Amino acid sequence: MRPFAAGLVLVLACLLVTSPAIGQAPAKGQTPPAVVTADALPDARAAAAALPALHSLIVSRRGELLLEYYAPNHSRTRLANIKSASKSIIAMLIGIAIDRKLIKSVDVPIVAYFPELKKDPEPRKQTITIEHLLTMRSGLESTSGEHYGTWVGSRNWVRYALTRPMVSAPGTDMEYSTGTSHLLSAILTKVTKTSTHAFAQRVLAGPLGFTLARWPRDPQGIDFGGNEMLMTPRQMLAIGELWRRRGEVGGNGGNGTNGSGSGRRILPAAWVDTSCVPVTRSRYDSDRLYGQGWWIQTIGGHQACFAWGFGGQYIFVFRDLDTVVVVTSSTARSDERFDYRRSLFDLIARHVLPAVSS
Repeated sequence: MRPFAAGLVLVLACLLVTSPAIGQAPAKGQTPPAVVTADALPDARAAAAALPALHSLIVSRRGELLLEYYAPNHSRTRLANIKSASKSIIAMLIGIAIDRKLIKSVDVPIVAYFPELKKDPEPRKQTITIEHLLTMRSGLESTSGEHYGTWVGSRNWVRYALTRPMVSAPGTDMEYSTGTSHLLSAILTKVTKTSTHAFAQRVLAGPLGFTLARWPRDPQGIDFGGNEMLMTPRQMLAIGELWRRRGEVGGNGGNGTNGSGSGRRILPAAWVDTSCVPVTRSRYDSDRLYGQGWWIQTIGGHQACFAWGFGGQYIFVFRDLDTVVVVTSSTARSDERFDYRRSLFDLIARHVLPAVSS
């Protein structure tokens, strides 16, 4: 081996040995570093490269990176629009606000924040609680799907969402709606007396070691509460690792089973656990369950609690395997609900989970 090549190998080896793990507290303003092993999942990397819509795939087990794949023209520093995975972030912020006594509990009726509901001719709207918003069971007509364009084109997103007709009783059926999550952002704006972005930066992104990019606001200046957040794949990984560690960051790493890392607590462990308890299910796929802002589904025989955004943006947490899987994808594929999603889940079931479980 030539001297220059030998020296380069030695430097890289030193970097790998001395790099802190994902679970350790990063320097302020920096994306969390990670130990990177030799590529432990070559089959997964090859399968990822065969999916044209896939932009990135990261696999971490117990805070150790096993795979970090980026398609051509993509990198760990490139921001991805995480779409409706934003809803899971908003739900996390609600949990933090409750822990900080800014919100009494999930049982608080939202009429406390939107007193205009007292004048609404539909009295059931006064019984809608924060929990109903978190679990997509407000009973309000959806502002997603065919209604999405009209909603975001309205002059007041909060008022439009609140004035939708009731299609079911609060706390009963799931009615997936981005406007429902946006109401949570409006509540955060009221109780924190700052923007949702500023609050998220202070209590979530900052402690995790990164700067949160700006994302769109509604006509009244309220940060979009259910869509369009921007994150790098590594920042998404930091969110997943926080979830795996049941709300802790820093310390000695801990694990997803008992959260015994003795690090800084950002979220109560009980909030994380409750968020991944199924409360309702998708009307389009009975195997896909929903908790407090997070989806739950069995993949390859293992339960995943995950954030999910249109086009294939995912933060999967497999607690029984202490594993986090992050995926970003093209948002232009209209068939993501079918062919691409099936291929992606098959990749994880066949090439990722068996490797990390062994």
